[in-house]
Amino acid sequence: MPIIAALVGIVLGAIAAIAYMRTAKQGSLHEADEKIQSAHAQAESLIGDAKRQAETLKKEALLEAKEEIIKNKQAAEAEDKQRKSEIRTLENRVMQREESLDRRNDALDKREHQLSSQAGQVEKRSRELEELCAKQTSELERIADLTREDAHKELLDKVRGEVTHEAATIIRESEQQVRAECHKTAQEILSLAIQRCAADHTAEVTVTSVHIPSDDLKGRIIGREGRNIRTFEQVSGVNLVIDDTPETVVLSSFDPVRRETARVALENLIADGRIHPARIEEMYHKAVDLVQQRVREAGEQAAFDTGIHDLHPEIVKTLGALRYRTSFGQNVLQHSLEVSDLCGVMASELGLDVVTAKRAGLLHDLGKAIDHDVEGPHAVIGAELARRYGEKPVIVHAIEAHHA
Repeated sequence: MPIIAALVGIVLGAIAAIAYMRTAKQGSLHEADEKIQSAHAQAESLIGDAKRQAETLKKEALLEAKEEIIKNKQAAEAEDKQRKSEIRTLENRVMQREESLDRRNDALDKREHQLSSQAGQVEKRSRELEELCAKQTSELERIADLTREDAHKELLDKVRGEVTHEAATIIRESEQQVRAECHKTAQEILSLAIQRCAADHTAEVTVTSVHIPSDDLKGRIIGREGRNIRTFEQVSGVNLVIDDTPETVVLSSFDPVRRETARVALENLIADGRIHPARIEEMYHKAVDLVQQRVREAGEQAAFDTGIHDLHPEIVKTLGALRYRTSFGQNVLQHSLEVSDLCGVMASELGLDVVTAKRAGLLHDLGKAIDHDVEGPHAVIGAELARRYGEKPVIVHAIEAHHA
């Protein structure tokens, strides 16, 4: 220990001092004895202090060890107490579970006993019924003078006939009820879809009126000996009607895209003021490009509005041409959008594929965009166009059969 080492060092120092004093040549022996005695006293004092300090440190170490032992003991007791509490809780739960299982077993035993008793009663009742049936059968055989087999056969024939008649009646009534319910359900779905997709319609005709600033422009539009109007009609394929209606000329054509192109070209000519055959051709070609761009944009917008984004570009273009087509006083592109919404609503109500239904509704009148150029019903024309550009057979069939 450090204290002992210190004591040893002190003792050795004292001995060295004594040895030094003995060998010293100066000083008296008395002084040397006093110094020796003083060194011994100091050494004893130091040894006593060291012992007392060692004893104090020992006591403090023992106290700390006792306190640590007490703390560890208290912690162990607390942990043991907590574990005992948890064990008691688990034991209580196990006991409650056992009691619950015992009650359930008692209930099951009671139920089993009741079922056994009921089974016995049923069996007894069954035997009584069998005996009664046997007595009745014997009595019927005696009264009808028929054997058991003959009576059984006759009874089966009679029951079969009655059951067949009742089954046919039930089936007929069920069919009538199903038809009525289906008709009612279809009406409800259609009315719901129409109400949700109702829209105003604007009547359009096969002629377009173009406003001109003054009637003096009519002569310039006609041109010398009618060369301007003839050039305009030849280039555009549209009839230009100039009559007495003030500040108005009329474009007439069954092809709505041609009529729209002619309208744009004529308005540009009037705004430009230079009206002659060469200028007419130039303005018409510019109008063709502009209208075709509008047609593509209309088709793309229709596809976007209905959420259909994988249409062939030619189908998109043809769809956009319906913007300038009318049928029964209604714009066909607007009609196609409304039908697409209706089909989506009805498909949702019936649990069918909404996307396919909306696609078929959007494309169902596709043939009306080109029925002025192609012979045949618009449904067949539209189906052939859809088939040519890779539409699925179900879509093609819906287009082809929507007027069937």
